[in-house]
Amino acid sequence: MDKLDIKLWSLAAKGQIVPDRSLLKTPDQIEAIKKSAALNTAVLDHVAAHICEGMNTAEIDRLVYDYTTAHGGIPAPLNYQGFPKSVCTSVNNVVCHGIPDENEILKNGDIINVDVSTILDGYFSDASRMFTIGSISGRAAKIVKVTEECVELGLKEAKPWGHLGDIASAINTHARQNGYSVVEDIGGHGIGLEFHEDPYVSYVTPKGSEMVLVPGMMFTIEPMINEGGPDFYVDEKNGWTVYTMDGGLSAQIEYMVLITEKGAEVLTR
Repeated sequence: MDKLDIKLWSLAAKGQIVPDRSLLKTPDQIEAIKKSAALNTAVLDHVAAHICEGMNTAEIDRLVYDYTTAHGGIPAPLNYQGFPKSVCTSVNNVVCHGIPDENEILKNGDIINVDVSTILDGYFSDASRMFTIGSISGRAAKIVKVTEECVELGLKEAKPWGHLGDIASAINTHARQNGYSVVEDIGGHGIGLEFHEDPYVSYVTPKGSEMVLVPGMMFTIEPMINEGGPDFYVDEKNGWTVYTMDGGLSAQIEYMVLITEKGAEVLTR
């Protein structure tokens, strides 16, 4: 039993939730995952260079598929549990898992989350950005700004030997202080060797709760911030697209992070 095992055992004996050693990435795994993450970032940059008013969301899907495959990768969402496209495009009151569609045209004033996930040489990465189309309203600008602030505040709390709840508390507190709610039943996830791994990452739990953050852990910080209440519903026809129950705007930004001895390293954003 090495020093890390002893420390994890000691924390567990005190009632703390600790990660299984299988969730702690090795140096070789980290380097391989970083290559996937670099491609994921490049895909998002490619979308950023082309997204515009009048584009339909299926065109975004083609941008993602073509760029990813041209650089040796595979879009992780494509055919994942039956998801039909290479990227999620969530516009205005769509919380997440929007399916690209030729009939969905981006118009002046829209806000859209583009969620890109990449497999490269068998390793997974994941991040999303908010994009604003043309001249957006003050309320749309505010929710995007506050969502950005929430993710950055959560990132500051991603410290070795802290807790996942520290991240959640920072995010939920800031969102509520600005009059928003945080979606409670959809969260972040571990990633790297699989698309979705443990731990589940909530954004509504108290400071000091949940799993201890141990160097080598890798997961996403991706709160979904709603203009109104946190309730949502899933499109019955496609089984994927999540909408705000009250029709209010929703925004999401996703970072993929690695816990290190010094803090958190953002791998793709």
